[in-house]
Amino acid sequence: MDERDTDGLITHRDGAVRCWWCGDDPGYVAYHDTEWGRPVHDDLRLYEKLCLEGFQAGLSWLTILRKRPAFRAAFAGFDPKVVARFDGTDVQRLLSNEGIVRNRSKIEATIGNAKAYLELVAAEGSLDAFVWAYAEEDAPAPTSFADVRSTSPSSIRLSKELKLRGWRFVGPTTVYAFMQSMGLVNDHVVGCDWR
Repeated sequence: MDERDTDGLITHRDGAVRCWWCGDDPGYVAYHDTEWGRPVHDDLRLYEKLCLEGFQAGLSWLTILRKRPAFRAAFAGFDPKVVARFDGTDVQRLLSNEGIVRNRSKIEATIGNAKAYLELVAAEGSLDAFVWAYAEEDAPAPTSFADVRSTSPSSIRLSKELKLRGWRFVGPTTVYAFMQSMGLVNDHVVGCDWR
């Protein structure tokens, strides 16, 4: 990393200008460049991301990103049909897995969210159609890191609706981070090469 600008951008040694939050960690930079903010319409990826954002609560996303392969292995590739059948034995197995965040509430929420996912898809057709109804395609572009919100009216509404449908660890801030990462809102700072 060469320098951080006061507007929330970093000019890296490769000459690329990126959002400040990716720093100079190669994995985080790759995540910024290839995933974050790109529209996702795959139900399983959306479910996985909601679960991982729940695990991230109170931690850094970089911690979760580094553990993502272990999470995928531990949770059967985040296949909701499989995860919904996890039982107490699986919870104990997951609590002993050093590769993931071993928090009973978050593990149990992920299992419960798989069940809630299946109910939502049965009622609405897809998680994709459901969450994209809350997209903020006309949201104002952040011009500095101070402009990047932690919640939005849409994330508050989506959070409330998910909770009503039995989802856990989906507060407005968690849901907004999900929306940013899955492209439901474009929060790449103005001037970022990926905006």
